[in-house]
Amino acid sequence: MLPNPTLDQLQVFLTVAETGSFSAASRVLNRAQSVISYTIANLEAQLEMPLFERSGARQPKLSDAGKAMLEDARRLLTDLQVMRARIKGLKEGLEAEVSVAISVMVPSPATVDVLREFREQFPSVALNLTVGELGMVMEAVLSGKATIGIGGAVLKQDDSMLMEKIGHSFMMPVASRNHPLAQIGRPLTLGDVREEVQLVVTDASGLTKGRDFNVLSYKTWRVSDIATKHALIRGGLGWGGLPASIIRDDLTSGALVHLDLEAYEQGEYPIYAMRRLANPPGPAAAWMIDAFRTRLSQCPNHADFTAALNEIRGPEMPLAAE
Repeated sequence: MLPNPTLDQLQVFLTVAETGSFSAASRVLNRAQSVISYTIANLEAQLEMPLFERSGARQPKLSDAGKAMLEDARRLLTDLQVMRARIKGLKEGLEAEVSVAISVMVPSPATVDVLREFREQFPSVALNLTVGELGMVMEAVLSGKATIGIGGAVLKQDDSMLMEKIGHSFMMPVASRNHPLAQIGRPLTLGDVREEVQLVVTDASGLTKGRDFNVLSYKTWRVSDIATKHALIRGGLGWGGLPASIIRDDLTSGALVHLDLEAYEQGEYPIYAMRRLANPPGPAAAWMIDAFRTRLSQCPNHADFTAALNEIRGPEMPLAAE
């Protein structure tokens, strides 16, 4: 007789494999450890092969057969999530509330335009808005705090998440016009910035723990958010990267100066719409994703942004050449 494992058995198998132990799986699934062991034993009996190597190891280790089964189990359970999500979407009408997490990398004008039109399109739908940086958007979606996320920091792969690229943004290294780095009349080297204070945002989500992005100075001041970082850089207390959309007016007026620093990676960052497969967006949230896609497709790229600012500032005060 061909094996006929149940979806519950596959879920238990996948949880043990991902958590690394029967006891951890029992805590995640809120079941007794004996039930976890019994379920795995029944699955192995059906398949007529061991899924874990138990002898000589404190923790169960996937056998060759278990490794081969793992991706199949993950794919089947993901497909089940998709089916459940589709059924939920068909049953549900317009949401009472949309919870959205938006990254500071998303240009503010685009966010304001989308939310203004959202209010007009869905006057009966309440909005729960969270704005943050780095891993906060992804964490908010994974935890269920937000139905959808609009952001650019995909810090880990997760099969329960659906990611769709809908636009781009980029950071620019800047300093106050009176900062020593702004007075150097040539492209900057690593040696120029090493001993200057660099302002860096700390990721409150913890998803980037132990990882730094574009941190080049030996001296760093770590702050909790982009707004504080922006204010301190404007005040001449250090240099650092800021989203181009936030500093456009400062660059135009000359309050901030773009630093021509080749070592600072200034490539475009993709912006994604994020959601959990098991929690599909309703009509209002789906509309919001499409609206952000439309607005963000109109945002200038790095070269066009620089060219536009050079035109505004004129030949006497151009941004540093890219």
